[in-house]
Amino acid sequence: MPKKTPSKSDHLSVGEVAKRSGVAVSTIHFYEGKGLIEGWRNTGNQRRYSRMVLRRVAVIRIAQRAGIPLSVIGDYLARLPKDIALSKADWQDLTVSWQAYLDERIASLLQLRNELESCIGCGCLSIADCPLRNPEDRLAAEGPGPRLLQD
Repeated sequence: MPKKTPSKSDHLSVGEVAKRSGVAVSTIHFYEGKGLIEGWRNTGNQRRYSRMVLRRVAVIRIAQRAGIPLSVIGDYLARLPKDIALSKADWQDLTVSWQAYLDERIASLLQLRNELESCIGCGCLSIADCPLRNPEDRLAAEGPGPRLLQD
């Protein structure tokens, strides 16, 4: 099936996309540069976008707010057709596919919070010389950094 060319009323300028999606123009350019959204140039050499890009920008913003890296967002969006709006089924697939990632992130953040609460307040995070958490610097053999926080 040939790709449908959007009608002129479906074309949005980068400024219109930015205004309607609530992000800066530079963010729209950034997303496009990363391959997360797609636009084209009109005969006047100005960037134009389909209205369908608004839903993609919304998904990107929601995912970023949840802490999902742009590379993971891009991998998901690359599986979807670019010339149709994201559907409810697409959104359901997205939430299911990111569930494990988000659960892992939540567990990691809870561990970090709990480990920091047990710290005596030195603020080092390396825990290299803490007699309570790492007597005689036993963890140094495992490598640098916050070894107990990386479990």
